[in-house]
Amino acid sequence: MIEIEPIIKQIKKNVRRKNFNPNLPARVWSEKDRVLGEVGKSFVVVLRTGGCSWSKKSGCSMCGYFNDSLNRDVKANEVLTQMRHALSLYSNEDCIKIFTSGSFLDEEEVPFDAQLKVMEMLSQRKDLKVISVESRPEFISKEKLRKLREAVGDKILEVSIGLESANEKILKYCINKGLKFEDYKRAARILRKEKVRIKTYILLKPPFLKEIEAIKDCVETAKKIRELTDVISLNPVAVHRNTLVEYLWKRKEYRPPWLWSVIETIREIKKLGNVEIKCDVTGKGSRRGAHNCKKCSNKILDIIKEFSLKQDLGVFEGAQCDCKYLWEDLLDLEMYSYGELVACYERDSER
Repeated sequence: MIEIEPIIKQIKKNVRRKNFNPNLPARVWSEKDRVLGEVGKSFVVVLRTGGCSWSKKSGCSMCGYFNDSLNRDVKANEVLTQMRHALSLYSNEDCIKIFTSGSFLDEEEVPFDAQLKVMEMLSQRKDLKVISVESRPEFISKEKLRKLREAVGDKILEVSIGLESANEKILKYCINKGLKFEDYKRAARILRKEKVRIKTYILLKPPFLKEIEAIKDCVETAKKIRELTDVISLNPVAVHRNTLVEYLWKRKEYRPPWLWSVIETIREIKKLGNVEIKCDVTGKGSRRGAHNCKKCSNKILDIIKEFSLKQDLGVFEGAQCDCKYLWEDLLDLEMYSYGELVACYERDSER
């Protein structure tokens, strides 16, 4: 198999970075969300940091969040200034979700003093129930979590981990994730022991996978993590700027997943048992995001959003469009070629 890491590094080598104000967050918004099993509201803050540590060394095949990061490391006082600005817009939402270009728990990206002070700042918000942050597994430790849990007081702390896939080959050769499934399991065990809520991201259709393979990988990954996580967040790939995925997409060698595949994946994961699945489709039906035809994409996006809030598979019963037949034909063709490929491998192994 071809190593994709050198290609990713080459693509990022000549990227011109913008100069951003380190005292202002990248984005702030409020959204309807499912919070602790009920429909509520989340306040979302995207902090401007120096970027993901893994992205600086190499990076994932689909992730372009480094495009929005600072040209240098952020200082603790700048993080707090950004957070104060964001909180001036806070309207007593049930949950606050804090995103960065990488990992909030990475002390090189967000100094630990700033992490603690942000938690202390949020602990004073009377109506707030959940504080949610993201992290790669390597930055999750028992000692750090205990200090952060103490800082949040009576609020629930949630940590989201971008596992993407439990398949080691896909992690390495399709995503270049820079971690192994065992790293995720170690982090999940620590989070569970420290009574921190866990959300896990699963990636739908990384490059080099057929549509049918992508669906199957998400379902297989969900099987392996359903006892380890509280929530599964299904993330269909979107085409970010200056990424390997964009390089392939521009050459018509990659298509983001169909929204029908999103629905099929959700249905199959739900069959595994009582697991909460969220799905926020980025790209909103454009050519760069998960999409169907122009006629139905917006309607299907609304239905997927409704499912994320209600967790009711019944919302999909009315989802129909002529393009669904084309998608079904595609899966049938892929299933045939996939089956033939497996049969070839099996014949070779018997020789």
